[in-house]
Amino acid sequence: MISKSASQPTTPQLGLVLFLVLGAIGALTPLAIDMYLPAMPAIAKDLGVNAGAVQITLTVYTAGFAIGQLLHGPLADSFGRRPILLFGVFFFGIASMVSAMTTSIESLTLVRTAQGFAGAAAAVIIQAVVRDMFDKEDFARTMSFVTLVITLAPLVAPMIGGHLAIWFGWRAIFWVLAGFSVVVILAVLWKIPETLAPENRQPLRFRTTIKNYVRLCRNPVAMGLMFSGAFSFSGMFAFLTAGSFVYIDIYGVTPDQFGYLFGLNIVTMIIMTSINGRMVKKVGLHGMLKFGLSVQLVAGLALLLSGILDLGIWGTVPFVMLYIGTLSTIGSNTMGLLLSGYPTMAGTASSLAGTLRFGTGSVIGATVAMLPSDSVWPMIAIMALCSVLSASMYALLGKKA
Repeated sequence: MISKSASQPTTPQLGLVLFLVLGAIGALTPLAIDMYLPAMPAIAKDLGVNAGAVQITLTVYTAGFAIGQLLHGPLADSFGRRPILLFGVFFFGIASMVSAMTTSIESLTLVRTAQGFAGAAAAVIIQAVVRDMFDKEDFARTMSFVTLVITLAPLVAPMIGGHLAIWFGWRAIFWVLAGFSVVVILAVLWKIPETLAPENRQPLRFRTTIKNYVRLCRNPVAMGLMFSGAFSFSGMFAFLTAGSFVYIDIYGVTPDQFGYLFGLNIVTMIIMTSINGRMVKKVGLHGMLKFGLSVQLVAGLALLLSGILDLGIWGTVPFVMLYIGTLSTIGSNTMGLLLSGYPTMAGTASSLAGTLRFGTGSVIGATVAMLPSDSVWPMIAIMALCSVLSASMYALLGKKA
């Protein structure tokens, strides 16, 4: 059995500064995706292309991000967390600067692919770093707050990006991302030590990496935990894809009112995150995961009932709040249970979990987008289905962790 001193060479104190540093690392990709959305028309006009060509730059970013997740984890398990994290953020910053200076859509598309690949390092390694630093309960507590920061980033990113585009032009968005990456690098050098001891590192061999992924995929408990988190997360993709159309076009709220209603989801998540942070050491990871899944399942089924009874906006908003509010509780505790079973390959496990979460969410979002947008049913039915699937994955497989 690996001693704590061996697997955790340095154990920082839990505190606000550490939470902020970890949150900043995790916020890189949400900012890179959402900050430039309001500037897409300006990019198309400036580069002389149609909207579709600019939208492809977002697609290739997510493709690079998905591929990068599969590779950065094994690299971190072999060479340590800190160097892979620093290199990833460094090249993310370089790609941001090059994006700000591009003069053609082809160049921007290529650089955004590389930026997504580099940015995946932060998303993957942050969970492995937290796993190395803390025990299971403190992992869940820390990751719930980090998840909250990551969730808040997409809320403010479009507003920041919109103002930057209006005041300074769309290229300023990428310069800000470059500057933010410098801040993250300095924060990592200051606050995040190397957390994987040399004796716990695995030699980087292609065959070994494939075997590790196969080992994870063959473990029904691991897959149950991964898909429990993935389906829970995917329900939010259904809301993000269709929520504005449901609230504004069907229920008749104004765009600014939609912003306030969206903010209620974040308030609920803050409350649920606080509850998880306070209670996880008392009732354990399984206890808090069961609590989060139960609340989310009730919310999903209540959305179905609201649609059947045609309860309108105020029969929908509270249950969307409850559903999204549980995301950090479910996500942090599923990952806490998963990574505690793989202390020497936490990076690889985190990579596969992130890829499955991101891939499942993308499929769910695309499915909702293909369904009619003049009805509430695509959104609420898929959110309800995701809640059932998430709870089922845990009940059938994950609870054995």
